[in-house]
Parts: sequence; structure tokens; C-alpha cells
Amino acid sequence: MRKFLVVLDDSRECLNAMRFAALRASHTGGGVQILSILRPEDFQGWIGVADLMRAEARERIEAHFEVFAKWMRDKKGVNPELVIREGDPAAEILAQVREDPEIGVLVLGAGTDKSGPGPLVTQMSRNSGSLPIPITIVPGEMSKERLESIT
Repeated sequence: MRKFLVVLDDSRECLNAMRFAALRASHTGGGVQILSILRPEDFQGWIGVADLMRAEARERIEAHFEVFAKWMRDKKGVNPELVIREGDPAAEILAQVREDPEIGVLVLGAGTDKSGPGPLVTQMSRNSGSLPIPITIVPGEMSKERLESIT
């Protein structure tokens, strides 16, 4: 089964990327894999404190994932899977794509502020020539209705 890989983060545009991935998976009989990436620099400090911070971050990710997963299951009939990795976001996305041969499309949400589409979209666009799959970039301000009409 072809999977749509979408990155779960705290960005506003993440919502449209999730919607797009779920809608495409629903219409094509595919799956959705949601990737969340922990940054090691967020856990600097004493080992005990860093371990506690890492565990709390994982709990937040899992709670956030459940909100999207419930919507995907209930509204679109798609049961997403969650993958949590730790490291540099671009490197971890590339590693996940290379490790899972069922991933067929990377879906990213583009930011809408004046500074550009966001660091992840910029980095992954630079690496797009070496990716074994296409990237779909979903505009952050695209309406839900427009997303549904094009998927």
C-alpha cells in the first residue's frame, strides 16, 4: 500500500498537510504515516532531566497525533500510523523515506508568512533531487473546501 508521509509539528500549516494526506489516502486506497521529529538540542542538560523532557515531549506528540488520527479514522476511513524519530528534521525525513519502501509521497505544509514557506519546505526542496519520492507542498492558507475539491 502506498503511504503519504506527513510531518507533525507545531506549525499552523501542518493542519492542511494532514488534511491533504488523509484526503488523498482516502480517495486512492492508500495510508498515512505521520512523522514527528524530536530535536536533540531540546533535551540538553542533566541526563535525568533530559530523559523526563523527552518522555513529556513524546506524550505531547502522541496526544497531538490522536487528535489527527481520530479525525482521519472517523471522517476519512484512514488509520494513520505514528513514527517518532530524533535528530535533524531533514535528515530524519530522508532516513524514514529510505527505510520504508511503502512511502510514496512526502506531504509538507507551506507557511504563509513573509519569511517564506518555512525551513522544512526550504530544506526538503533543496534535497528534492536526491529523494526517491515526490514532494507535495500544500499551501498553508488553502481552504478546507478547496483542499477537498482538488483531492
